[in-house]
Amino acid sequence: MQKAIYTTVELDALLSHVQALKGSGARFVQMHAERNVDDGTYRLVYTFINVRAAQEQIAQDGSYAIENLVVEGIDQYQEIPSISSYYPAVFPFENEAHDLFGLAITDMQIDFKGFFYQVSTAEPMSVITPEVKAAREKAMKVRAAAEAKARKAAAEKAAAAAAAAGEGAGDAAGAAVAQPAAAAGSDAQHDEAAAKAALKAAEMEAKLAAMDPEKAAKVRAALAAKAARDKQKKEA
Repeated sequence: MQKAIYTTVELDALLSHVQALKGSGARFVQMHAERNVDDGTYRLVYTFINVRAAQEQIAQDGSYAIENLVVEGIDQYQEIPSISSYYPAVFPFENEAHDLFGLAITDMQIDFKGFFYQVSTAEPMSVITPEVKAAREKAMKVRAAAEAKARKAAAEKAAAAAAAAGEGAGDAAGAAVAQPAAAAGSDAQHDEAAAKAALKAAEMEAKLAAMDPEKAAKVRAALAAKAARDKQKKEA
């Protein structure tokens, strides 16, 4: 059974990761480029396998791992260091990424200077069709609207919670005037703690509002479970 391991790395750390894989005995398998329709950035995936480790693992349980280094968010004109000094066999893949996607891969050991492919349109994989452009603009608008809505809701909840906490503290302070000094001090401490708790809850609500709904639901469930456990401990 084959397992795929994906490790996302920064562009400036790519060569150090490749060097580590080379040192561990990993072999280069392939590299491919992808384009993000939403924002027009590029993604590179480098695939490796450690044959000796794979053979040993297959003998144990019949499985082996393919390792992938992933570089995200690459601008078309951002310089990308070639890994050909470690793995010369990468040259057709890097020339392909250059010719078809227009990516600026530097220091290739075997560089076809843009003539690896004969294409009728230069950098064909970087051409944006009207449909793709419209889809990208729509996705960006939807994302911006959702983020703005989440920020507004979080701000409103935080403001409401802060106002409620302030009113509660004010009422408690007024009532404490008629009480003995010891009781007044106790109530003030209680109200201060309640206000801090309310503000903490408001901050958490703001964070949850900005999260993915599914993730936010899981966090809420975990918080509810923790509150129930704390309550049982106090009552015990």
